[in-house]
Amino acid sequence: MKRIYLDNAATTPLRAEVITEMTQVLQNDFGNPSSTHSFGRSSKTILETSRKSIAKLMGCAAQELIFTSNATEATNWILTSAVKDLKVNRIITSKIEHHATLYTVKHLQHQYNIEVDYVNILPSGGIDMTHLVNLLSKEAQTLVTLMQVNNEIGTVLDIEKTGRICHQHQALFHCDTVQSIGKTEFILHELPVDFIVASAHKFHGPKGIGFAYVKKGIALQPLLFGGEQEKGLRAGTEAVHQVAGMAKALELSYEHLESERNYISELKKYCISQLETQFPEIKINGEATFYNILNILLPFSKEKTAMILFNLDMKGIAVSRGSACQSGSAKPSHVLAEILTEEDLKKPSLRISFSHYNTKEDIDALIDGLKGI
Repeated sequence: MKRIYLDNAATTPLRAEVITEMTQVLQNDFGNPSSTHSFGRSSKTILETSRKSIAKLMGCAAQELIFTSNATEATNWILTSAVKDLKVNRIITSKIEHHATLYTVKHLQHQYNIEVDYVNILPSGGIDMTHLVNLLSKEAQTLVTLMQVNNEIGTVLDIEKTGRICHQHQALFHCDTVQSIGKTEFILHELPVDFIVASAHKFHGPKGIGFAYVKKGIALQPLLFGGEQEKGLRAGTEAVHQVAGMAKALELSYEHLESERNYISELKKYCISQLETQFPEIKINGEATFYNILNILLPFSKEKTAMILFNLDMKGIAVSRGSACQSGSAKPSHVLAEILTEEDLKKPSLRISFSHYNTKEDIDALIDGLKGI
């Protein structure tokens, strides 16, 4: 049985070149980057060369990048330090953010008694910009945290417009760019954004490594204390092989960006046309969604909701009902709860997310699997 992977918003398979790069570093460059001998200097060189490579691709300065274990850690650090050290006493976010943001904001609200406002979500799944402007008109030391590409439905935030609005109101802007880095262009020095976060495993790199962009001139304090790694902002011996793998993965993602984006976009169109042919009552959740994410409401009875993923998995097909971080939860998606009716929430929704490794044959197998259910 051929195994078909259509859950690339959860994680992506490593590129072969990334595995080669990491293996070579693991074998040959095991020194501690903080050591002054040749072994340490060799590892340090890989670390800083990787940082410069990522910075060039992202259009920022190398010193503005801090390596973290993932975007969740980066978001926790940025939001916490903004409240503790930058004296932010109000956060504006939305109810469709990733839980790394939502749970951190709730914790900060409880711990530091900060004010939290949630910007309205339009029926399309987009952010209500008029409401955001209204919220920002209130005077307070504010940070806005909104994601660029929603990880469940794929709706896209206009970073430039949002950042401009934030800065016009003297608010800091943190953007969760986990789903978009490696899949769309960035020139951070031209964007009105103060913080972004990334996880390498979303762009065919290794798990357990990511980075934060902190705009020059913003002084955060560390979340972890210990050594002087990462300019004293992130203590702990760096995972050199992970960093090298991330840099390689990002380099390859941007090298092949245009061709892979076109290929995946066509694949998504094909998937939609096949679904609409076989299931005319199907609905797409969210409008104007990112090219590699498709979230669909199936015209199946609610009794079939619980077993749909299991039945597809038995056929070797991997999709999801939403964020992988919430896969063990019996609760309906907090994202879909904001845009669907109570009745539609009971019906099965599937997130299908594509990569350049997928084919039309994979889509055909998915359609056959759904027809079987």
